[in-house]
Amino acid sequence: MICDVVDAAIDNDMYVIIDWHSHNIRTEEAKVFFKKMAEKYGKFPNIIYEIFNEPERQTWAEVKAYSEEIIKIIREIDPDNIILVGSPHWSQDVDVAAADPIEGYSNLMYTLHFYAATHNQWLRNKANIAIEKGLALFVSECAGMEASGDGPINRNEWNLWLEWMEKNKLSWVVWSLADKDETCSMLLPAASSTGRWTDENIKEWGNISRETIRKLNMK
Repeated sequence: MICDVVDAAIDNDMYVIIDWHSHNIRTEEAKVFFKKMAEKYGKFPNIIYEIFNEPERQTWAEVKAYSEEIIKIIREIDPDNIILVGSPHWSQDVDVAAADPIEGYSNLMYTLHFYAATHNQWLRNKANIAIEKGLALFVSECAGMEASGDGPINRNEWNLWLEWMEKNKLSWVVWSLADKDETCSMLLPAASSTGRWTDENIKEWGNISRETIRKLNMK
């Protein structure tokens, strides 16, 4: 399934994130996975590697040590494509990573994740510290509701985040293209798994995300 998605992105001249979606450190399995992905796709400029989606309770020292091992595996095969590095507490401690960044490699970025109804100015403050220290950030997961993926959408706070990301020229990815019974899933269960969705298939968060992306693309 990963290959289907990556192949489709390459065919359509799109960037695609190959994401190790884990909350725990599994170094040996991750080495095997990213070696295979880099060998298969490293020659394509479309590829972005996200090597640890959301560390939870690990320290930055633990996440950094893991990341250095995985980066080494990828860079032996693919010297150029961007690698996204997570940080503790669901990729929120970017200020901690900025105080002790990974060295010796180029094209590294650090992921910041937020859910607007839960995370507000205090998290932007942490990110501002990281930016001021020169850390390159990429918002690889964000949405407008609570961190659970459920609850009401906070439009005001979402707009504040959009303004902040635009000001700092950060790329961002919304969560999630799914049909689960939760606020962050953009599709209703009736939506086809092969696409070509009508407006009747799209939930509130899907409409907000689509409108936001279209508006930004018109600038």
